[in-house]
Amino acid sequence: MSLYEKVVNKEEKISVVGLGYVGMPIAVAFAKKVDVIGFDLNTHKIEQYKNGIDPTNEVGDEAIKQTMVEFTSDETKLQEAKFHIVAVPTPVNADKTPDLSPIEGVSVTIGRNLTKGSIVVYESTVYPGVTEDICIPILEKESGLKCGVDFKVGYSPERINPGDKVHRLENITKIVSGMDKESLEEIAKVYELVVEVGVHRASSIKVAEAAKVVENSQRDINIAFMNELAMVFDRMGIDTQEVVEAMNTKWNALKFYPGLVGGHCIGVDPYYFIYEAEKLGYHSQIILSGRKINDGMGAFVADAVIKKLIHANKVIKKAKVVILGITFKENCPDTRNSKVEDIIKRLNEYEIEPVVVDPYAGAMDAKHEYGVDLVPLDMINDADCLIFAVAHDLFKDMTMEKIDGLFGEFSNQEKVIVDVKGIFDKDVIAKYGFSYWRL
Repeated sequence: MSLYEKVVNKEEKISVVGLGYVGMPIAVAFAKKVDVIGFDLNTHKIEQYKNGIDPTNEVGDEAIKQTMVEFTSDETKLQEAKFHIVAVPTPVNADKTPDLSPIEGVSVTIGRNLTKGSIVVYESTVYPGVTEDICIPILEKESGLKCGVDFKVGYSPERINPGDKVHRLENITKIVSGMDKESLEEIAKVYELVVEVGVHRASSIKVAEAAKVVENSQRDINIAFMNELAMVFDRMGIDTQEVVEAMNTKWNALKFYPGLVGGHCIGVDPYYFIYEAEKLGYHSQIILSGRKINDGMGAFVADAVIKKLIHANKVIKKAKVVILGITFKENCPDTRNSKVEDIIKRLNEYEIEPVVVDPYAGAMDAKHEYGVDLVPLDMINDADCLIFAVAHDLFKDMTMEKIDGLFGEFSNQEKVIVDVKGIFDKDVIAKYGFSYWRL
């Protein structure tokens, strides 16, 4: 009997290691079909899940309460599983080189608890070669087992889009790969249990690893192009959003928009590709240039804020600037690698300490990640400038009267609105006479 059959018959269990924005939805999805152990080192997170709380907002509290996932921070429980899915983050260091410590650490943990006949599937974003050249040797060392004989390995890049309620695990084609044909088929069948639209069988682990970093690098480059246009159009006095709207009337327009590029995928994955390319003697030209442009957009926005404050006759050092949103994307509590931090740092250079509001973000996360103390929206009533940095629904649905109430008592021409995401109709803003700028 194959491992897939044993899993389906509940004779063997699946483990999901790393229960964040990616791992937790995977664990919950599989638990509807088979027995699942959900493991994470973060004991606080595990207690939240056990108490029916979903801090990621990916599946919701009710789904967590009803799920049959066995949540644990006890690594020895992994010995009860034969099919292991690894979903830990793979960030970058301060010098933009890959930080492989999380995936190396989790490989040690799994290796210590690996049993014969197991399959380990990595979902974490890595450059081509990491799974086979770095992870397998760790698994072998820690377990004393031989890969290909006692256990097998595969790679299936995560494609979950945090905060997206349309594109979910179930309806996104899953790339799967294995170290040989047998492991590939086993892995494919297991994922087909939960991925309704099916899987794509990659020819090798390296191909699957490359596909992940390339798909996000492609998006990064396209957004960088739009960001460069936005900077040029700003000098030309042309509204970038109007240009994009006009361009998008053509059938083959790609419909990318300028903006801040953060998060744990698009803002990180290109550096993994660049790193491996440079190790092989190739210096990236397009991808690295795109990264430099996107990494500079926070400073560009902050500089635009300063210009608008000057035009509104504000004393820069005394101006109260309120930033609305600190998560890396809309309607999501994830603050990792948020480029709003770059706006804050640039404003600090002008001796401005902005106030930050974000009802979606966790106060502890914002403090830990950026040293920011979040302020409730209803406490804002004397702003000189509002920076709408994240397109949360709560912000998009605000009326002009509500927005006006966030400012101090002075003329509308002195009230500055900076719209990073282009969420407002500039004609409506114009009727109120606010000083308005959008990316």
